[in-house]
Amino acid sequence: MNTTAIITMVLAQGIVSLFTFYFFYKVLTIKPHQEPDSYSENDKESDRQ
Repeated sequence: MNTTAIITMVLAQGIVSLFTFYFFYKVLTIKPHQEPDSYSENDKESDRQ
């Protein structure tokens, strides 16, 4: 394998690794969103039969 191929391979693997670690870090540090209560819309309805 010549020098150009080795440099291209190392750069490609480095870029993919950086993207992977960056998005993995974003997933782990994201703030949780406030989920709406799924049953709050049914509070005003009468009991179902």
